[in-house]
Amino acid sequence: MADSPVELPGRLAILPFRNKVLLPGAIVRIRCTNPSSVKLVEQELWQKEEKGLIGVLPVRDLEAGAVGSLLSPGVGSDSGEGSSKAGVSPVETSKQDTKNGKEPIHWHSKGVAARALHLSRGVEKPSGRVTYIVVLEGLCRFSVQELSTRGSYHVARVSRLDMTKTELEQAEQDPDLIALSRQFKATAMELISVLEQKQKTVSRTKVLLDTVPVYRLADIFVASFEISFEEQLSMLDSVDLKVRLSKATELVDRHLQSILVAEKITQKVEGQLSKSQKEFLLRQQMRAIKEELGDNDDDEDDVVALERKMQNAGMPANIWKHAQRELRRLRKMQPQQPGYSSSRAYLELLADLPWQKVSEERELDLRAAKESLDWDHYGLTKVKQRIIEYLAVRKLKPDARGPVLCFVGPPGVGKTSLASSIAKALNRKFIRISLGGVKDEADIRGHRRTYIGSMPGRLIDGLKRVSVSNPVMLLDEIDKTGSDVRGDPASALLEVLDPEQNKTFNDHYLNVPFDLSKVIFVATANRMQPIPPPLLDRMEVIELPGYTPEEKLKIAMKHLIPRVLEQHGLSSAYLQIPEAMVKLIIERYTREAGVRNLERNLAALARAAAVKVAEQANTLRLGKEIQPITTTLLDSRLADGGEVEMEVIPMGHDISNTYENPSPMIVDEAMLEKVLGPPRFDDREAADRVASPGVSVGLVWTSFVGGVKDKVLAAHRYGIKRVILPERNLKDLTEVPSPILSGMEILLVKRIEEVLDHAFEDGCPLRLRSKL
Repeated sequence: MADSPVELPGRLAILPFRNKVLLPGAIVRIRCTNPSSVKLVEQELWQKEEKGLIGVLPVRDLEAGAVGSLLSPGVGSDSGEGSSKAGVSPVETSKQDTKNGKEPIHWHSKGVAARALHLSRGVEKPSGRVTYIVVLEGLCRFSVQELSTRGSYHVARVSRLDMTKTELEQAEQDPDLIALSRQFKATAMELISVLEQKQKTVSRTKVLLDTVPVYRLADIFVASFEISFEEQLSMLDSVDLKVRLSKATELVDRHLQSILVAEKITQKVEGQLSKSQKEFLLRQQMRAIKEELGDNDDDEDDVVALERKMQNAGMPANIWKHAQRELRRLRKMQPQQPGYSSSRAYLELLADLPWQKVSEERELDLRAAKESLDWDHYGLTKVKQRIIEYLAVRKLKPDARGPVLCFVGPPGVGKTSLASSIAKALNRKFIRISLGGVKDEADIRGHRRTYIGSMPGRLIDGLKRVSVSNPVMLLDEIDKTGSDVRGDPASALLEVLDPEQNKTFNDHYLNVPFDLSKVIFVATANRMQPIPPPLLDRMEVIELPGYTPEEKLKIAMKHLIPRVLEQHGLSSAYLQIPEAMVKLIIERYTREAGVRNLERNLAALARAAAVKVAEQANTLRLGKEIQPITTTLLDSRLADGGEVEMEVIPMGHDISNTYENPSPMIVDEAMLEKVLGPPRFDDREAADRVASPGVSVGLVWTSFVGGVKDKVLAAHRYGIKRVILPERNLKDLTEVPSPILSGMEILLVKRIEEVLDHAFEDGCPLRLRSKL
């Protein structure tokens, strides 16, 4: 166990190691670039024929922002390669730096004497800066007695900490030290045997156990581990051999355990992989055995569950045969094969489709249906009457192939909600298929399964979602379908809406006929013109004209205001909109056939009220029975460290009137202009135009506002009181509400000269001179 001790001089040049410790027996390679470190190597190592010793002292980072100021030049990247944030026990300060006005350097009180095993000098280009690469070997521990400067680097008066030769010989006889040495060697040998399975170079390490003294082995082994800076300092400070061996044994054992745990995890993962592969082979063998025995009832797997689901789907016989062929094909495939997932998804679609499942219709009560329509929709008398007739035919002949209703009208007149009301009256599920912007025929008929990412069309997918074969299906915005190189969706809808053909509707993805005759189709459109004539021929068009101002007022008071208040978390106790203000909104802020913009303006008022109510909720006045808690009392209790006291309200205490209800906001003209801005429309606009000489106002056709009724309603909205119509349009005036007709002068004419006579106050001035 004896080893020749190193003769340590009284003074050593000091090279600082930042966040790194050099232990005796360890070898480290450093690159010196800073002027102070370069100067130290030149004078203490490079220029001496017999390479001397230098001292290596650890320097610890204190605060991230103060490191640069606490360390003098020469202490930087030159000191080791590691970095740590661990703590350090004894710290010395250079007094000379403090006197010179420089920032003090914080040194560790113990270090290691080192000798240079290799030196190489280099010059950087183009700066010409000299650099040194030094390989140092740690020799023995020392303690710093006094620290001074020699030029640009530090020199320390040191005293040796290692045992003398006599002390080492006496320590060999200590039974405790002998036991600790054996324990350390056993742990180190176990670590080497584990590493030997992975690395072939550890055989040289075995030789160290037999040739190097144990007190040196402890430092050498620990220096090769990735440990924290604090643990490195602890090993450096362990001058006593027993303490050093105990710490070294603990660190070696910890390193060994970490390797064993990592190997255990790796083996577990590899075992799980091999187990899954084994299970796969066993399942394949079990499946083959079951097929031979004809016993497929045991241990149902996913495919068996899918087959049972398909059996319960109620498929027609011919489709069931097709599904069985696909299922047999799926059984022969492996889950890793490319077509397995697509084939599985196809069979799941077949199992999910409602081949026989229907919604049970309740006994139709036409009176209740009429009341429901009147409750949900104001006005639209002709439309609601047509729906009642449709329902009456369904009641007398449930399997009747009724026409496809197509509601045509401007936005916001209630087309979609009417279709929902039909489903509600029939007690059927409702599904909406949006056709706006659809240009691909595959959206209707589906993609063929040969394409990657293929999927069924929107109709089949919708039936899968509602899980019944007789829903009310709304084909929304049917006038906004287009066509391009991908096909014509409108042509694909011809088969869907034809009761003679949709019994065997063929979706390209499904590739088997599906019966759509049980579905009640309802379509909506803004205009009839874009709808192709063959498709329009499949439907019965029901036009929804715009609402009169009186109808809009009733709709707003009965439907829109309650819905808007509910959507914004309000009630009439917080916001009230009088009829007069709703009428002003209709006349001055909206000019539309429907009520969509009217609802948006009402929502704007509700949002403004919500802001006020939310602000008041934070500053509600307290009732008479509740006393406010003062902030000073609460702060004082928290400052004293005591708990905050709370008063428990008894169960019988009425807290409903704890807060006073704020008074409701009532909308007036000032609030209208503040929230909605100045009025957008003026009722006198049309009157001013008529009063101007040479100016007339005509009723023209547009994509919305349609027939004579719509034109008369538009004239009424703009304040026009006198309308000239062809005499043959007398029959169309029956659709105009009587309150509108009573407030207007309708002039019926046959010839153009009658139009001119009515257009001028005193008759046409040219009539006396010409023969019209």
